[in-house]
Amino acid sequence: MSAKNLPMREALRLALREEMLRDERVFVMGEEVGVWQGTHRVTRGLLEEFGAMRVKDTPISEMAIAGAAVGAAMAGLRPVAEMMTINFAFLALDAIVNHAAKIHYMFDGQFRVPLVIRAATGWGDQATATHSHTAEPIFAHFPGIYVGSPSTPADAKGMLKAAIRDDNPVLFTEFIALYSKPGLVPDDEDYLVPIGKADIKRDGKHVTLVSFGRAVDWCLHAADDLAKQGIECEVVDMRWLRPLDMDTVYESFKKTNHCVVVEESLPMYSFGSEIAAQLQENMFDYMDAPIKRVSAMDVPLPYARDIELMALPDTQKVISAVKEVLHVR
Repeated sequence: MSAKNLPMREALRLALREEMLRDERVFVMGEEVGVWQGTHRVTRGLLEEFGAMRVKDTPISEMAIAGAAVGAAMAGLRPVAEMMTINFAFLALDAIVNHAAKIHYMFDGQFRVPLVIRAATGWGDQATATHSHTAEPIFAHFPGIYVGSPSTPADAKGMLKAAIRDDNPVLFTEFIALYSKPGLVPDDEDYLVPIGKADIKRDGKHVTLVSFGRAVDWCLHAADDLAKQGIECEVVDMRWLRPLDMDTVYESFKKTNHCVVVEESLPMYSFGSEIAAQLQENMFDYMDAPIKRVSAMDVPLPYARDIELMALPDTQKVISAVKEVLHVR
């Protein structure tokens, strides 16, 4: 299979374009996705190629965007609705978790909602507390909706294509810090990453690092540094928060007997809490040390750059957590 070196935003754009060419029911909607080419330039060129019927600039109302997308999906179309950043999805919470996620169940399977909601996510860059969120665990709390977040351009393409083709609603989040990240992307119109399947990004034998999104990069950088000290980390990229592929985590944990969960989101009622709880409940006999968690601090993100960085996870915090769980100085 041939591959191209592309930044993540181009991999996402390629996925959208290929699926729009493959299926005329697929259309894109959201604020500034058309004439403005997308706030993060993911939809660049799609309006010119597909026209205003399939690339729809919407009013500035996230509830209207999500509500219209749910209705279009119930009527047989396959909308891809963009939220400029994930904090704006809070304004559409009712349409997402009370309608998109529950309609198939509440109508006894008579309706499906093949809907993808794309949202930029992540903390930092002095976007302040209201615009800095990694809120995927909130949405993954609710049954009936899938939640995915890629860490590489290849995963971004394959996961988004799989989401668009699926008959269930999907919240698909893209870390702003990763939009410019380059990587090899398969040049295959049918390249898919299965929904609910994690990926081992690095093999190791001493400790399992479990993460998703931008946190995978911190884990990989930490693993590189720790390898120089003789500590081999296995890095598990969950990719999907719902469905959650704990089998891959279990198999890694059986080998390493130690785990650090790394996330950019907040620590209370979190992704890390869920991973730690399931490991404790199901893998206690393999556990040689308590599960350690690395996350953002439990505060609204400060604006001042130095204090902002203090509140966020990073590579060094992952390294410190690994040494603590392994009792290494």
